[in-house]
Formats: sequence, structure tokens, C-alpha cells
Amino acid sequence: MSHSTVPRSRTEADTTEKAPVASGGATGTRHNRPKGKLSWRLRFRRDRVLLLMTLPAVLLILVFNYLPILGNIVAFEDYDPYASDNGIVSMLHSPWVGLENFQQIFADSAFWSAVQNTLVLFFLQLILFFPIPILLALLINSVVRPRVRALSQAILYLPHFFSWVLVIAVFQQLLGGAGLFSQLLRQHGFDGLDVMTDPNTFKFLVTAQSVWKDAGWGIIVFLAALSSVSPDLYEAAAMDGAGRWRRMWHVTLPALRPVIALLLVLRVGDALTVGFEQILLQRDAVGPGAAEVLDTFVWWNGVRNQDFGYAAAAGLVKGVISLGLVLAANKVAHLMGEQGVYKK
Repeated sequence: MSHSTVPRSRTEADTTEKAPVASGGATGTRHNRPKGKLSWRLRFRRDRVLLLMTLPAVLLILVFNYLPILGNIVAFEDYDPYASDNGIVSMLHSPWVGLENFQQIFADSAFWSAVQNTLVLFFLQLILFFPIPILLALLINSVVRPRVRALSQAILYLPHFFSWVLVIAVFQQLLGGAGLFSQLLRQHGFDGLDVMTDPNTFKFLVTAQSVWKDAGWGIIVFLAALSSVSPDLYEAAAMDGAGRWRRMWHVTLPALRPVIALLLVLRVGDALTVGFEQILLQRDAVGPGAAEVLDTFVWWNGVRNQDFGYAAAAGLVKGVISLGLVLAANKVAHLMGEQGVYKK
């Protein structure tokens, strides 16, 4: 008589085949670490290749960004670079003056004039320069033909590779006393135009130069953000009856808001740095009253007048104010619901 074999269910087979893990005994108990709680040794072993790849960049940052911070001690000294052949030895043997350099700075009217010029240029560029890359990115993104879009982007991005010497030379040929526009005005019976040496229009001239040179870089950043927007959102908005402007307002701009917040925070942190080379090249043409900013003030007192302690104190004040502006702008970004430079 044949005996029929009754097949076991999958669950029963699995439970009978798998032996329970014994606790204790000769093999001991293995305590599994919870997910996401790897020790630093395991994380180092896992990511050692990536860490080795980033090591040269970390060394460069330490050598050229963090080690020079130790030089801020010069701001509290009457620094004499010729006290020794070694700059570090000269820094250690220079007379200590404490807060005397800072007291002189806060009592110097030229310093406050440089602060005023810096803030005026920053707010003017924030109002006139910052929105232009956004508007141009929206305009290029609306172009249907890919070739026209690529050509427009390349033309607008090309001046970013020009040096400030070349940019100022181009503007000199256009807006200088012997420039193209001045000659056209004289040919038609009007007085010549020399914007390059007019202190009253200098801040607008600097802003126009910055827009022409650096707007293309901002366009690339915003176009990259626009490329991540799903076309389904535009199709859904169009099916709901939204026109082009409403789609831009309710779909495009919300997609750009995180990038706008991040760049705005970085722009505010860079508020007191409004273009050292650009302004230094044009400082003599319009005079220090209109063109003196904090960076040129530090350069003029430190490099030209050899008053390194005084210049270092001015640079340290600028750095502290810039740090405060970054923290304040990042707090505003958090209040707007954006991440900013770092999370809460």
C-alpha cells in the first residue's frame, strides 16, 4: 500500500528549516546594531575611498583658508613686517596694542565713508542685479527651439570668462569721453558724455558692469533648477485653465524659491565684498569719495601705506559683520520655510 506524501506549506517549511539563533553558548550572542547606527570605524572603512578623494581639497582649504585666520592677531599689534625675515617671527615680536587699532578705525571718517559706499553698492546691486538672472532664465526657459535657447545661453554666459580689465576697457570704449556714445552725441550737436569719470553715476556704472559680466552665471544656476520641474505640473495647471502667467506664478517660481533663498543668503553674506578688482581699477578715475569701499580701504592702508595692523583690524570688522549678515539672512530663510545655507 503506497503512502501519499502530504506537501507542507511554504511557511511551515521555512519555519522548520531555519534553526533559531541560540543565545549564549559557545558561539555567544551577536547583538545587531540598529539601522543607521554604524560605528565610526565601520563608516570609515565603508567610505575610506571617498575620504581619500576629498583629502587634497581638505588640505587646500586648511592651508589657504583656515591657517591664515591666525594672522588676525596682527589686528591687535603694531605689526612690523621688517622686524625679521620670517613673517611669523615678526608677528610674534611686534608690539601688542590691544584694541587701539579698532578705536582708530571707529573714529576714522574715511572708514565710515567706505562702509557707506559699500552698503549703497550692495543694496543697488541687490535690487537691480539679483532679479535679472531670474528674469533672463525664465525668458530663455520659455523659448521652444533648443538651438535658440543654447545660443542665447552661450552669448549671455560668455562675458563671465572676461577679466575685469577687459570689461572696463569695453565700457570705456562705449561710455568714455572718447567713446562711441560720446562721439555720436557730438556729431548730432550735443555735449559729450563721460560716464566713466562721473562720481554721481559711478554706482550705476559698477552695477551695469556686474550685470553684463556675471548675469550669465546666475542664469545657468536658475536654468538648472528649472530643468528639475516636472512637465506634469505644467500640464496639470494647463488642464485646470491656468494661463502662461499663472503657470509661471504657481509652478515655476515656487520651484525656484529654494534656489533664490540660498543665493540670496550667500549674496547677503557677500554684501561687504562688492568687487575689489573692479573698483580698484576705476578708483582713480572717479576719486576715493565715490569709489572707496571696504576692500579698497583695507588694500590702501595695508599695502600702500604699510599700516598692516590698522588694515587687519578693518578687515576683521568686515568679517565679523559679514558673518552676522549670513546668520541673519539664514534665519530669515528658515522663517520663509526654506533650508538656506544649513538646516535648523
